[in-house]
Amino acid sequence: MREINKNTHLLPNMSLTFKPQYIYEDMEKVKTTFSLLHSSDLNVPNYFCNKMESPLAVLTGPNWETSARFGIFLQLFSFPQITFGPFHPILSDQEQFPYLYQMAPKDTFLAHAMVSLMSHFSWTWVGLVILDDDQGIQFLSDMREEMQRQQVCSSFVNILPVSMHLFLTSAEVYDKRIVTSTANVVIIYGDMNSTLGLSFKRWEYLVMGRIWVTVSQWDIMGNRDFTQDLPHPTITFSHHHRDISDFKEFIWTVNTSKHIEDVLMPRFGWMHYNCASSASHCKTLKNCSSNGSLEWLPWHHFDMAMSSWSYNLYNAVYAVAQTLHEMLVQEVEMQQVVYWRGVTFSHLQVLKFIKHTQFINSVGDPVNINQKEKSDAEYDICSTWEFPQGIGIKVKIGQFSPHFPHGQQLYIYEDIIEWATGRKQVPLSVCSVPCRPGFRKSPQDGKADCCFDCTPCAENEISNVTYTDQCVKCSSDEYANTDQTQCIQKIVTFLDYEDPLGMALACAALCFSTLTALVLGIFVKHQDTPIVRANNHTLSYILLISLMCCFLCSLLFIGHPNTATCILQQITFGLVFTVAVSAVFTKTVTVVLAFKATAPGRRMRCLLVSGAPNFIIPICSLIQIILCTVWLRISPPFIDRDAHSEHGQITIMCNKGSATAFYCVLGYLGSLAIASFTVAFLARNLPDTFNEAKFLTFSMLVFCSVWVTFLPVYHSTKGKAMAAVEVFSILASSAGLLGCIFAPKCFIILFRPDRNSLQKFIYKAHT
Repeated sequence: MREINKNTHLLPNMSLTFKPQYIYEDMEKVKTTFSLLHSSDLNVPNYFCNKMESPLAVLTGPNWETSARFGIFLQLFSFPQITFGPFHPILSDQEQFPYLYQMAPKDTFLAHAMVSLMSHFSWTWVGLVILDDDQGIQFLSDMREEMQRQQVCSSFVNILPVSMHLFLTSAEVYDKRIVTSTANVVIIYGDMNSTLGLSFKRWEYLVMGRIWVTVSQWDIMGNRDFTQDLPHPTITFSHHHRDISDFKEFIWTVNTSKHIEDVLMPRFGWMHYNCASSASHCKTLKNCSSNGSLEWLPWHHFDMAMSSWSYNLYNAVYAVAQTLHEMLVQEVEMQQVVYWRGVTFSHLQVLKFIKHTQFINSVGDPVNINQKEKSDAEYDICSTWEFPQGIGIKVKIGQFSPHFPHGQQLYIYEDIIEWATGRKQVPLSVCSVPCRPGFRKSPQDGKADCCFDCTPCAENEISNVTYTDQCVKCSSDEYANTDQTQCIQKIVTFLDYEDPLGMALACAALCFSTLTALVLGIFVKHQDTPIVRANNHTLSYILLISLMCCFLCSLLFIGHPNTATCILQQITFGLVFTVAVSAVFTKTVTVVLAFKATAPGRRMRCLLVSGAPNFIIPICSLIQIILCTVWLRISPPFIDRDAHSEHGQITIMCNKGSATAFYCVLGYLGSLAIASFTVAFLARNLPDTFNEAKFLTFSMLVFCSVWVTFLPVYHSTKGKAMAAVEVFSILASSAGLLGCIFAPKCFIILFRPDRNSLQKFIYKAHT
């Protein structure tokens, strides 16, 4: 009022006055309101006020119920009513309260702001205490929706009845929930001057170490003397507004003798200035100091900051002043008045103008009295730190603005927060200890989602954050580390020439192929000797060349696979081994025919003379070619990646394509080997002079043994070891044929030339 009346640009040459009324009983309220609306005895010194008949507007608050009761009565007289208390949805009903305007912004995002604070500090286990009225139930509904969205659970919900009688019957139940709860954070919402306020005062003493989160009307500092651990701070959400620059100075210099009519001044005088008070003088409070000032009070007994509802009251008074000013300006422009002295207005005129009033207040904040254009509130988050001897400090620790993008609405000043004296660590309020990385949450039956057990992640799954519901499976190219907190890229591997195993097998293949070439050279050099000619040197050459190819084809299994090598591996292996085994089979058949067809005129002799055994190799090879062709047409071999056989490795390998075709090729080779072994075994007792059936029998036994062993070993190995097993089987079987068939002959040719003569064979034949 002092600011407005001193402002030469707002209602110049006029003074704005007010008449406060403090109502406690309903009947007294109606009586006083009626006298207020029709009073004409206001005496303002030095001003011409005798034409004032009634107030132009009524300001009510901060209790919404008081505003509602007044609103029902005031609308009968079409009086404009401005309420400066917290925003309430019921008061915004234009049908029920057509002339009521709320100054406070909407609390649409209050629940969202509070739960965002819970999530920021990882408080997932909180208690809720609300008042059982329409606004409390709506707040509870909003809170539950937000808590479910942001995965915050409620340890308990105390819904306190408004009726004191009902509350007292169940007070112990409410107290027990608070005391026994493991939640360290409790959210309080409701009217301070109610059963909720009474309970809160008791809970502060019963329960130590709780963090109370509430709204600005609960932002009061107690007068407590703590002898135990200092409590955690109280966190309040108040509507954001800028500070009125002259307000604190005004409060400091308020003189109790000049403002004794204010009910708050006698209260402070009685409490702090040793004023005498009695039942008969409760309104005058005799013996008070005439020059007492609030600056005498200890700083922690009286909060100098303007509260949210005081700021709303400040704007409400300015809204009335701005409305009157606009009305005066309009009359001047219409030349209805020449000077303003004695100008009077009715509340009906104010009602017409006030609903369109909007302005920028003294601190630069926009004020709009239109209900439909009311903005959503921004919140200052304050922490009240309380110290021994009742000393307390209120500090702004953050801000919430619903107008910012999602994820940037909440801002906390982490550096200035102290949860207790000298303690920066955020206190916990959880049902279960957070699962460390490498574990996931496992729900507990019958309990809230925030209560869980920690279960290790499954194989090849990780979790690198706390509170995760599911572990993340590593991709096929990655594997989980030992702690299962990180996916590591797998090493790409194959049977490489630089690998010791690959190098050993490659060297062995080259050595055996070189040795086979030497044997071939020996046989070519000594092709006219009896031992070479007696064993069909042509078949020996074919066998040696095919064995050399068998040794060399094993090199296709070593090195980085590609499409060409994958196809050549199996096709070359199948064909060259077919030639080698069929050559052995031909030699075996030739030996049998040579000894069984000695009698003239026998059919076997005709087969031998006609050269029928020479068709065995082409026919057997043709059958294998047909099988390989079908294999290539149906499902040829291709490059494959095995990411599962070996931990931490991806094996580049050749997939056989059609497993059936592969085993048909291998089975066909086995059939030829068994046929050769059978024929050679039957011819083992023939005369020894020209008989190599024993060597052929033993070579086929070694060959079959190697490949029979190969099958189970091949299927039990993984990764690049599979290729190594196949290479080893190729080398072992080929070396078996080379050693068993040609080693004895080379020994005679090189070291016993005396036995490699026609006379020696003739002598042995006769003896």
